[in-house]
Amino acid sequence: MDRVAIIGASMTQFGQRDAWIRELLAEAGQAALADAEVSPDEIEHLYVSNMASGEFEGQTGVPNALAHDLAAMPAYTARIDQTSSSGGAGVYAAWQSVASGASDMTMLVGGEKMTHRSTAEATDVIASLTHPVEYKHGVTLPSFAGLTARLYLDTYDAPRESLGRVAVKNHKNGLDNPHAQFRKEVDLETVLDSPIVADPLRLYDFCPITDGSAALVFCPESVAREYTDEYVVVSGIGGATDTHVVHERADPTTMGGVVNSSEIAYEMADLEPDDIDVAELHDMFTILEFLQSEDLGFFEKGEGWKAVEEGVTDRDGELPINTSGGLKSKGHPLGASGVAQVYEIYKQLIGDAGDRQVDADVGLACNVGGFGNCVTTTIMESR
Repeated sequence: MDRVAIIGASMTQFGQRDAWIRELLAEAGQAALADAEVSPDEIEHLYVSNMASGEFEGQTGVPNALAHDLAAMPAYTARIDQTSSSGGAGVYAAWQSVASGASDMTMLVGGEKMTHRSTAEATDVIASLTHPVEYKHGVTLPSFAGLTARLYLDTYDAPRESLGRVAVKNHKNGLDNPHAQFRKEVDLETVLDSPIVADPLRLYDFCPITDGSAALVFCPESVAREYTDEYVVVSGIGGATDTHVVHERADPTTMGGVVNSSEIAYEMADLEPDDIDVAELHDMFTILEFLQSEDLGFFEKGEGWKAVEEGVTDRDGELPINTSGGLKSKGHPLGASGVAQVYEIYKQLIGDAGDRQVDADVGLACNVGGFGNCVTTTIMESR
């Protein structure tokens, strides 16, 4: 089977945008087409990763509208909704369309428009992904994060400061990302003194509400060579789910979806965790960086916090994590986040990440939906 390549990518400015969802999607799509030097009429499959355009702004039918806006007719279109891992699920769908032979040129565009809604309204839309029994009791994802963070700190004797250092690191990385929502450094004291949201997590332990979009162009590697010498291949990809009801998990500090999806991806790529040079993890909350780094096999269980303390995950460390600034600094437009993670790895692997560039030949992106309810892990390699 011909390997699947990514030959073009784009990411818009993340943050508070005046544009609506169709405009955001078209902006990223046009930029990715230009980056790949592909004509819109060459696109055979067009996927849109989006969680809640209907709920956020009353706009549905966005994939076919995007095909019109990009002049990509008569491409087949589909919307991919897998909550906050919609972007990763979109990567899987786009990869599958090419790997199966159904398409020789596939585009994925992920986006979300959220900032026009209040924090309470946006939180309620996102919380609707929880189990109805939990939802009716007022459970939200921040509350899950706080409970899990407390369990993790107590179980593994981790200091509260270690979570704060995740925020400090990712804000520092975001400073060099021109597309990031927050481009400013924060110190540990500021993080630890910020208002409590869900004990022990404080304001700076959470990602912001964000507008934005990102896009990728996929094709068989044999076709990629006709367009460019600079591309990456998707060498492994896996998707998995975990229990919908979080309290049913044997260990809430282990995300089964991360474990299972990564095992599939590692096996497909014939690689191991030690082979990964750079990773983008879904740090919607700082505690998630610990959990994913352990469940992906980078560190032993309960040791992720020590890696952060020791600088292992810094940009100049042994395993740089979230060189983009992560969701924490870059922002989290739900449908775009998983696509933007792959965008960052793509840029790192082709050596075009600018001031945040690291030495990397193999990269991994892990996109999490809900509180680990659904996960996609993608492994990429430079050509």
